[in-house]
Amino acid sequence: MDSKIYIAPIQGHTDAAWRHFHRLAYGGDNLYFTPFIRAEHGGVRDRDIRDYSGPMSANHRLEPQVIFRDMEELDLLLTALSREGADKINLNMGCPFPLQTGKGRGAGFIANCSEAAKLPEIAARHPEISLSAKMRLGYSESDEWRGIMPILNSMHLRFIVLHPRVAKQQYGGELDLDMFAGFLKESSNPVVFNGELKTPSDVTAIMERFPGIEGVMLGRGLLGRPSLAAEVTAGEEWTRERRIEEMLRFHDSLMAHYEETLCGESQLLSKIKPFWEYAEEEIGRKAWKAIKKAGTLPKYRTALALI
Repeated sequence: MDSKIYIAPIQGHTDAAWRHFHRLAYGGDNLYFTPFIRAEHGGVRDRDIRDYSGPMSANHRLEPQVIFRDMEELDLLLTALSREGADKINLNMGCPFPLQTGKGRGAGFIANCSEAAKLPEIAARHPEISLSAKMRLGYSESDEWRGIMPILNSMHLRFIVLHPRVAKQQYGGELDLDMFAGFLKESSNPVVFNGELKTPSDVTAIMERFPGIEGVMLGRGLLGRPSLAAEVTAGEEWTRERRIEEMLRFHDSLMAHYEETLCGESQLLSKIKPFWEYAEEEIGRKAWKAIKKAGTLPKYRTALALI
């Protein structure tokens, strides 16, 4: 596949350890993103900075993503990350969760055209940083992107990742592919497709329908099928046996890391069980339910054996 593959940032899942061991397990030259980094109490959370700049992030191409409600927050975040050596940063204008949109962040920012109009000014204030964006069609209406498009087109963004839903849908309902086509046509910046890509054939179908896109971003589909990017890159769909074998190897490496760095059974289980959250279709409902119910390490290991 000639187009690029981007690995979506997903809160609670794609932290530095997950990215590190995913890259070890599956290789590839994919671009990973940090879960969104945000301002808190007038600064940037130390754990977010560590996730970006720590040693676990050294083995993969990585771009930090920031979420913000206004230019004051964005300026603070860009300044802090620039000090950490970041020269490429992704702007989160797509998070659909009410905790963020209710404060005007994520997809809630799209409707704030007066604040969005200041984006070029902030970008010019940080010439050392090359920006990209991740967004949705809107907060509640699928044509809300039209209000912000002139602003985006006035900027030289490396790419815009577009998930063709509105925030109120979260991850349910149909993708609006016709509206995606309209966005693609009107954008002067390269566009990346994101949404419901779960198999190599899903990716192929989108590439054939939208041959002008820059690439695809894999999110929940990759969490459920971690080999997906490798399969797409190779142009080869792996057998289920191979996918499961590699998935378990990936899991075991991550599990060993957590056993060395976390304290106590409860903490370990709370960290490793989300690994399987989106994998029901891949590993089977019986194993998936047993993993979800496991309250002790012995029960967890018994559940893994069902795979």
